[in-house]
Amino acid sequence: MRKNLGVQPALFPMPVVIVAAYGADGNICAMNAAWAQICAMDKIALFIDAEHKTTHNIMETKAFTVSIADVPNMKVADFFGIATGNEMSDKFERTGYHAVKSEFVNAPIITEFPVTLECEFAEEINTANMHAIVGKIVNVSAEENVIGDKDKILPEKVNALVFDQYRSGYFAIGEKVGQAWDAGAGLMNK
Repeated sequence: MRKNLGVQPALFPMPVVIVAAYGADGNICAMNAAWAQICAMDKIALFIDAEHKTTHNIMETKAFTVSIADVPNMKVADFFGIATGNEMSDKFERTGYHAVKSEFVNAPIITEFPVTLECEFAEEINTANMHAIVGKIVNVSAEENVIGDKDKILPEKVNALVFDQYRSGYFAIGEKVGQAWDAGAGLMNK
């Protein structure tokens, strides 16, 4: 039996990503964002508030990075979500983490996270129902230990975090349970 639960943001899983950008002063601002999604083969959409310090930095520098948060870095990833750069100018420095400038865009790569999408600002969408920053992915860099054949990222090696909006929890991505475009192929012949 099903039960009606009313209006909830009931989509699971949601990736936990860390969005980073330089400020006009060269300082790094990073934020935790669970409302992000690939929206084309070379585009990512960040559904983030216009008032975030990171959003302001993206609009100034026209570049940002998106890193996949992983289990070993959960504590810092969570900190990036609960602390605001609008009130804490040394937010990144407090973590003791490290960053290098991307070779492709004017944005920092936080070296502790295993996979990073390096993006140029493409578009800001601001309607009555949504605020989004769209980035053009110009490069993906990853630690060698999470890369498999043909330079494909291995999700089981990334140990990525996903956000559970139902209970505000973090979960880890685990084992592969099927092959896309094959698991349901038998139903094509019915």
